[in-house]
Amino acid sequence: MSFDNPILAGAALIIIPLALFILSRFKNPFVASLPLGAPGGVPFKTSQISWLTKLLKFFEFAGFTLLFLSAAGPVLKTSETVWISRGMDIIFILDVSPSMAALDMDGKNRFNIAKSMISEFAGQRPSDSIGLVAVGEDAALLVPPTTDRETLSLRLEQIRIGELGDGTALGTGLAVAAYHLEKSNAKRKAAIVITDGENNAGSVHPETAAGTLREMGVSFFVIAVGSAGEVPIDYIDPYTRIRRTGIYDSRYDMESLRRLSASGGGNFFTAASVDAFSAVFSRFDDLEMTVKRSRVIHQKRYLSFQFLLSAVLLLVSVRFIRRSLLGAIL
Repeated sequence: MSFDNPILAGAALIIIPLALFILSRFKNPFVASLPLGAPGGVPFKTSQISWLTKLLKFFEFAGFTLLFLSAAGPVLKTSETVWISRGMDIIFILDVSPSMAALDMDGKNRFNIAKSMISEFAGQRPSDSIGLVAVGEDAALLVPPTTDRETLSLRLEQIRIGELGDGTALGTGLAVAAYHLEKSNAKRKAAIVITDGENNAGSVHPETAAGTLREMGVSFFVIAVGSAGEVPIDYIDPYTRIRRTGIYDSRYDMESLRRLSASGGGNFFTAASVDAFSAVFSRFDDLEMTVKRSRVIHQKRYLSFQFLLSAVLLLVSVRFIRRSLLGAIL
């Protein structure tokens, strides 16, 4: 917030406190005494009246200050970025099978790292519409392509490992993504698969679904996350609420994922660590960066009336309390 006349606003914050301070030095605070009790006893001081008097003085000070500030022309300035050109439509196909709980990403599980990467990526591309498909034994669209980052972040936070069963229906997930991207009128579209396994569920062959994406002109990316070999695993079953821990033999068919990428005319990446995962997203950002045209709209909201109204209400209230409630005492 700023003022059209900042000199007047500064004067109000200096002159009024100074004037009240000078007045308080020449006027003793009022304390009313009531001789209650036996004759010769200690009189009772109405500290409540003294307290109320000080409070009324504070409100009076606030009222006069608001009057000066109202005359200074208070203005609330806001800025809003408006995107002129539409960005890409991007759908992430995220594996949520239990194997994504493997703790081989610098001590963290694959699933949480994948979610954080998606969230960070979305925050860096505000003009793109980003959607989310979860893949387990079945597949489900969790978020359609949208620029609403709050909704995307909330759904990413809510999804749990094993929520859609133990399998990995990559083909079904790709088919769900293709269905929604087909309805989009964005000039550029992309589908990004994040998985640590091969297709072992669902009735749609993943290479068939990837071919459909290719025919639609959708940019296609497959990210194989995690490392091969025995790795620790730790997660809570969303249905039984039982914690499952142990050693998981991580083996996914790298060649099948390469073929899947080739069927979609896309790119294949491996991410065996957090740094490698981050590098993959940076690479994708470079490949699929679109021109982002925007303009900033500046708005002003004048608050003189609100300040004036508040000042009048305070001063009238003080006057009313002094005349009606305290009467001649004050």
